[in-house]
Amino acid sequence: MGLRWRIALTITAVSCTVAAVLGVLVHNVVTRQVVGEVRKEVRDELDYALSAYEYGTTMPEHAGIDPPGLPTRLRELAADGRRGTMVGERAGEPVMWSAAPADGKALAVWQPFGATRSRLDTIDTAILGSALLAAGTVTLAGLFLAARISRRLSATAAVARRITDGDLDARVGMSAGSGKGHDEVRDVAAALDSMAESLQRRLESEKRFTADVAHELRTPLTGMVAAAGLLPEGRPKEMINDRLGALRGLTEDLLEISRLDAGAETADLSEYQLSALVEHAVRGTGLEAETEVVRDVTVRTDRRRLDRILSNLIVNSHKHGRPPVTLTVDGPVIEVRDQGDGYPRELVEQGPQRFRTGDPGRGRGHGLGLTIVMGQAGVLGIEVEFGATESGGARTVLRLPAH
Repeated sequence: MGLRWRIALTITAVSCTVAAVLGVLVHNVVTRQVVGEVRKEVRDELDYALSAYEYGTTMPEHAGIDPPGLPTRLRELAADGRRGTMVGERAGEPVMWSAAPADGKALAVWQPFGATRSRLDTIDTAILGSALLAAGTVTLAGLFLAARISRRLSATAAVARRITDGDLDARVGMSAGSGKGHDEVRDVAAALDSMAESLQRRLESEKRFTADVAHELRTPLTGMVAAAGLLPEGRPKEMINDRLGALRGLTEDLLEISRLDAGAETADLSEYQLSALVEHAVRGTGLEAETEVVRDVTVRTDRRRLDRILSNLIVNSHKHGRPPVTLTVDGPVIEVRDQGDGYPRELVEQGPQRFRTGDPGRGRGHGLGLTIVMGQAGVLGIEVEFGATESGGARTVLRLPAH
């Protein structure tokens, strides 16, 4: 049950309870007042009948000694020398009785009570109708207010989901509320906008840093490679070229990440047999990996980008895991497995983080390789899932878009 209906039901329950309590109170007060007036009238008439009986004059029309229909309770009170008043019946009609002792007998008067009872029924109906009308009005007002709050919260939640999906320009702004004033929903919206702005600034700063570092490294690296080519052949030259090759790879990775961060990458889509793409990627790495095809399909993708994703996963499996490395194709799903110690828990829960590696000597996380995998997968619309195999090794699942 949504928040709107919970608020509406709560307001309805409270409104009905208050209306019922007020209705009972008004009913009791009005009933006592109306019945009290009738009692006073019949008692006054009883006093007049007693005077007439004492002086031997004609008594009122609705008075008599031990009249038929007199309630037994009033006869007993009169026999005890006391007076009493109560509602009863006479000839099948409701009447108000009042009796008093007179020479050992009961002198009683009566007054029709049907009109009074109808009056009370009318008043009760009016009270019930007013209570229902008030409860209904309050319920509708509560439902309106609850719907308004629910819409504002839903708008805030929708913006939060957009930010989670990567739309850092999304803001709640005035869509979460209208008018002036201060309320909790507006506070939540303002806090979300502030968080999004702060996150966007940090990410933009990180993107600029990555791009600047990559471009600044490229120029001196080119000169270093040219200078290394002038060195005499030998072990020192091999060691320098090896390190320069690693530095060049790092620079190219940083440039690729900066392009992905900038959103400047677009996919060049064509149709391919998925198994052929996987086998080509395995051959391109020059590393040992088994390919299993459960069900082959035709996919529409960018061959170069998918090759980049698979190559990084294969290299990562050999670098941080243990062979055998297996790639399984089952329809539009590719699964990459190794027999190592598996991904760190932080990577599975939070995803890859750049500039961190799974090597214990170099910190936590998995560096730039998996970061590029996630970036290229985003360009191709591929879902990536990191997990573990039954034996504890690393398991990566790629779900390509249906074609």
